[in-house]
Amino acid sequence: MNLSEYTRYDAIGLAQLVAAKEVSSEELVQAARSAIETVNPKINAVIEHWPAAEAGARASDGTGPLAGVPFLVKDLALSMQGKRLELGSRLARGLVAPADSWLMSRFRAAGLITIGRTTTPEFAFSTTTESALQGVTRNPWQPESSTGGSSGGAAAAVAAGIVPLAHATDAAGSIRIPAGYTGLFGLKPTRGRVSNGPALDEVFAGFGVQLGVSRSVRDSAALLDAVQGGATGEPYVTAAPERSFVSEVGRDPGTLRIGFMTDPWSGDRTDPAIVAATHSTIALLEDLGHEVHEATMDLGVSWEAFVDMNATIWTATLVGWIEALAAATGRPIDPTTLEPATLACFRYGSDRNASSFAGALVTRNTVTRAIGAWFERYDVLLTPTLGRMPPPIGTYSAGAEHMNGLEWTEHVFRHAPFTPPMNVAGVPAMSVPLEVHPESGLPIGVQFAAGFAREDMLLRLAGQLEAARPWAKRRPPIWAGA
Repeated sequence: MNLSEYTRYDAIGLAQLVAAKEVSSEELVQAARSAIETVNPKINAVIEHWPAAEAGARASDGTGPLAGVPFLVKDLALSMQGKRLELGSRLARGLVAPADSWLMSRFRAAGLITIGRTTTPEFAFSTTTESALQGVTRNPWQPESSTGGSSGGAAAAVAAGIVPLAHATDAAGSIRIPAGYTGLFGLKPTRGRVSNGPALDEVFAGFGVQLGVSRSVRDSAALLDAVQGGATGEPYVTAAPERSFVSEVGRDPGTLRIGFMTDPWSGDRTDPAIVAATHSTIALLEDLGHEVHEATMDLGVSWEAFVDMNATIWTATLVGWIEALAAATGRPIDPTTLEPATLACFRYGSDRNASSFAGALVTRNTVTRAIGAWFERYDVLLTPTLGRMPPPIGTYSAGAEHMNGLEWTEHVFRHAPFTPPMNVAGVPAMSVPLEVHPESGLPIGVQFAAGFAREDMLLRLAGQLEAARPWAKRRPPIWAGA
């Protein structure tokens, strides 16, 4: 199978070829590795990959709709036995995972063939993927621009055709942000839908979840089917759906009551081209029979209080991770091992006390209740995924050396203000690549969120939108199948 053929298919399409014995998983892995060699030098999305034999590629692996498909895992949150897990940080350079995490075991059981690791910013606390350890990851649509973060390597790899889908994580938008910048579908599942265990539990007080990015809605749905469900000792467990998620993609969503916002809670103004793109999506939704109304979601607290709560929870959690890694590696916690923003967050988190963390959890509860109440009035929230187009490489962290942990958190959240509230509330949300910038042609993602455990509703809507305004034939200038 040549690269032109390989890149024409989504993951389910490739798995169907394997099941029909029209191609072997070994051939698919070889095609993926050829794709890495072709485009990765231009985008730096894959930091390590290994041969088919080492990946365990066999056509008989797994029985699900993704069996035999090449796959990449993010260098964060998920451990793969015998492979490095460095969290994008010099502090963790060279660390090797002793065992599979539960999610990795489920990826294996699904028959996915994991062939390598993708880049991430240090400890994922950034919405661009530019780290001192792994270098700059570039956007396949415009190499001088950011690919977003923190799942920027995963998104760049999928957008450039290396693999049809890849593992990604999301604690403040890290699935949806890079999906929005690279023209992909990115679904953040409900809190408790996918296990972070056993080494991790709730990740940033329940904000962090895992799934992936893909080029088709059905691929993300099939991935969620393969990995959803709790494990022993889970702090949060969300009940399994009545039907498979992939079966929802073709179902009629009915008439949905949709509330929309075009400007974020931060008080900033959204780029006019993105506002126009959002209104284009509104017109499409109305044509499809949905009821769409302007309706700002109340967070229950001020934006400043929202950011302060996140800063406390994020930075205090980072302290424990950083101290554990320093103890494991024998390395110092200083500028030789941590980037300026991370070191500032470590120092800020070290100064938080138990009462400030408990107060942050009270604020989290207020936000969760307010968002839950909003979804009693509306089925879906529509916003831009991001308020601005991707920043030029090298500009995002300017001045970070002069920021403290609260200021860095404010910087990160101001760059991507629409996504974090859905993590705090634990509700599902997705970025859908419906629009493009009229001048640059760059993708513009549109975010949809729904009430707790309503991925089924989102997937029905996403399938309807994908059929009405297909994006599968859009290709970036850096494309493995060119």
